[in-house]
Amino acid sequence: MLVQEKSKQIGVVAKESGVPIKTIRYYEELGLLKSSGRTEGGFRLFNSDVLARLHFIKRAQSLGLSLLEIKEFLNVHDGGELPCEHIKIKLEDKVDAIDEQIRQLLILRQELSGLLSGWKIKPDNHHSTICPIIEHE
Repeated sequence: MLVQEKSKQIGVVAKESGVPIKTIRYYEELGLLKSSGRTEGGFRLFNSDVLARLHFIKRAQSLGLSLLEIKEFLNVHDGGELPCEHIKIKLEDKVDAIDEQIRQLLILRQELSGLLSGWKIKPDNHHSTICPIIEHE
């Protein structure tokens, strides 16, 4: 009975965390969360640490980490270790990827600015041309 007193039903977890029941079920299906059992009515029960886990999952997602990556970190944590070094490496990879995206976006911006700076509608009688400015490189 002590376990039941500490456990929270899925509806309570959803209300307290702001995470929809459907999402909590999905996280459980993926192995990010583990229910501690069920009520007589069949509702999932979760231990009190579920709110901290949900907060971690949502924060990690907001930093661009995938659910698969988050699961790996939680597995390290569940094994009794801090996953901070693993997380640091992933975040460094994310920064590198963002730097590359910024580089690609700056190239695209320069190309678009070049197109716009010389924008003149040229009469074109060729019906095969949709927009000669874009099609001309």
